[in-house]
Amino acid sequence: MRLLENKVALITGAGGGIGEGVARYFVKQGAAVVVAELNPALGEAVVSDLRTQGGRALFFKTDVSDKQNIIDAVQAAEEHFGGLDILVNNAFAPTPNVLMEDKSDEMLEQTLGTTVWAAWWAMRAALPLMRKRGGGAIINFYSIDTEIGAWLHADYNTAKSAILGLTRSAAAEWGRFNIRVNAIAPTAMGATFHKLAAENPGFAERSASMRPLGRCGEPEADIGPVVAFLASEMARFVTGESIHVDGGLHLPGYNSRPADIPVKEY
Repeated sequence: MRLLENKVALITGAGGGIGEGVARYFVKQGAAVVVAELNPALGEAVVSDLRTQGGRALFFKTDVSDKQNIIDAVQAAEEHFGGLDILVNNAFAPTPNVLMEDKSDEMLEQTLGTTVWAAWWAMRAALPLMRKRGGGAIINFYSIDTEIGAWLHADYNTAKSAILGLTRSAAAEWGRFNIRVNAIAPTAMGATFHKLAAENPGFAERSASMRPLGRCGEPEADIGPVVAFLASEMARFVTGESIHVDGGLHLPGYNSRPADIPVKEY
């Protein structure tokens, strides 16, 4: 039997990159998937392709910074597929890469809104549906950037640190409902990676060389199986965990300091 046979999953930001890869792997493992995506063209294209391959999928236009929109997306899972077993909080809206002193309050607010608040709203909306099913699995997306204090990502690092706290709190409290909550810190060749690779010759090769496994990750083949494992009965005794899915990048870490920033500025 496939890992996620007869399960219903909602994946935010599944119109491209890692979210799309997870959605594709989930469908192969038997899950019905709600593609909760802001961009209709991307979301519809993914769903059309999944259905062509025999999968059960629904596109629901979702702005994760809007509480009611997230609640509606979760309800769509119940209305179309009869319930919800798995929630994957992947989406976020990036802000410009600038130094911390140049990050505005609005940038931080946007990042918190599309990560921490989005996950908070989605998890709380999913709770009653998962309780009806006798349990469920939630997978939140954390980041190695928080561990190295990645330059130009101060708002993102702050938000992803909060995601880890939210994951552990929910795991501690919702275990009594048989709901498991875990986090992964993935790196893979998503939209941002391909943009950087196109703009910076040699970026892909340098990125691969930083990882002990010597290659960059594929969203579907490398990230999807780990998320599916955490969502499946194979991980029935795993909760409150955070897993790096990055080819070992977290071992050496990486230097994110821009070359044009002087060591001393005082």
